[in-house]
Amino acid sequence: MCASYAAPFTRSRGAGRRTAALLVCGLAAAGVMTAAGSAAAAGTPRSQGGATATIGSLKTYGTAVIHDKDGDYQVSAGLFQMFVDGGGMLQTYSVDLRNPTQKDAKYHETPWSGTSLGTDRNAGRIRWILQNSYPQVNDLAALAAKAGVKSLTEQDAAAGTQVAIWRYSDGAHVDAVDPQAEKLADYLQHGAGDLPEPEASLTLDPPAVSGRPGKRLGPVTVHTDASSVTVTPPADAAADGVRIVGGDGKPVTSARDGSRLFFDVPEDAAAGGAELTVQASTTVPVGRAFTSDSRSQTQILAGSSESTVAATATAAWAAEGAIPALSAAKDCARNGLDITAVNKGDMAFTFELLGTEHTIPAGASRTVTIPLQEDQAYDFTITTPSGRGQRFAGVLDCRTEGAAIGTTTQTLSAPSPATVGGTAPGTNLADTGGTSTTPLIAAIGLSLLVLGATALSIVHKKRTTQN
Repeated sequence: MCASYAAPFTRSRGAGRRTAALLVCGLAAAGVMTAAGSAAAAGTPRSQGGATATIGSLKTYGTAVIHDKDGDYQVSAGLFQMFVDGGGMLQTYSVDLRNPTQKDAKYHETPWSGTSLGTDRNAGRIRWILQNSYPQVNDLAALAAKAGVKSLTEQDAAAGTQVAIWRYSDGAHVDAVDPQAEKLADYLQHGAGDLPEPEASLTLDPPAVSGRPGKRLGPVTVHTDASSVTVTPPADAAADGVRIVGGDGKPVTSARDGSRLFFDVPEDAAAGGAELTVQASTTVPVGRAFTSDSRSQTQILAGSSESTVAATATAAWAAEGAIPALSAAKDCARNGLDITAVNKGDMAFTFELLGTEHTIPAGASRTVTIPLQEDQAYDFTITTPSGRGQRFAGVLDCRTEGAAIGTTTQTLSAPSPATVGGTAPGTNLADTGGTSTTPLIAAIGLSLLVLGATALSIVHKKRTTQN
């Protein structure tokens, strides 16, 4: 991973090396993202369901100091604001201290298993902190009493909560500058219990089904904490007579938690596929993770207004041959992408990815893990026998920046996002992400590499001649 640090209080001799490393890292990332973007014509990849939002600014925050082997770094620590697609607002804390937050980055609700939380034994303690601190606990006088301080401002409460979270999520040594905020961080850190991962706000299970025309394909089960969801039938298949129905065979336009939905495909339908969407308005559960495929800093939910959430499911059908239903999910425990293929056909289905061929026998279901490197962007399309392509795109982001660069830590503490606060004292983390100058920085990085390699070559030749 490419690390982004706040400006040190005391400048070290390693600053130049750190700058060069960031330039090289930016160059590599630009190449990967360009390759991924070229495949966009294959269709838009879908998330696993839930809320999708755009990150705003760091709204309520104080100051924290990260202590590491290169010195002390000051960052802002507190709550971000996110704007939900379709309506709604989210409040989030960071769980990746040294990774910058990209301005206006798109985020989607993600299971812990697809983030660094999936392999973090302290993830449950982070959720406990969220449930027992600001803004879930908005009685600041009561929170101050528990922390053993006279009073807390909103800024103190947000900073102390973020510092406590970083001590678990990133494993670095970090302190809040304000004494009240620091005491709150200590109280939350030492009092944290272990809570399970919250359920998703809205998902469809399974996200893909397949079968023969003339039958109901499914069921696809709705899982949500919303009172009801709106069901949008596949517009592209309506002309072919494909309907979304319930267990009784009647068309449905709304459903609720536990509802079972089916694709009703006419017997004379040509081989093809369709997609249904369900949408609802609900509050997203505290503790849900939010990730971005632009490598922007991973967030964890601290509060939610009534927000729009959505999920999709696909169906494929054919009268003969292989009929695969394909879905994918990031698997941080295995450092890869899990692709699940269910073949309801009478022939085997074979596909190749990254030089490896995978075969799903007729009537079988298999999950294969495509190994990926940390921070690796992927973008590929699997074409089914009917000619439809299923696109999977994203970035594998399973480790915090500190873990990726081998940062040593001194306590249970976890540093704050070096971007939530910025790269210099008082800088807003939200302003430290990628900008339009990224290609220029990448070009400069390449130039420095070329010049450095040339200089080394000249020195080597001179020494050889002298010898």
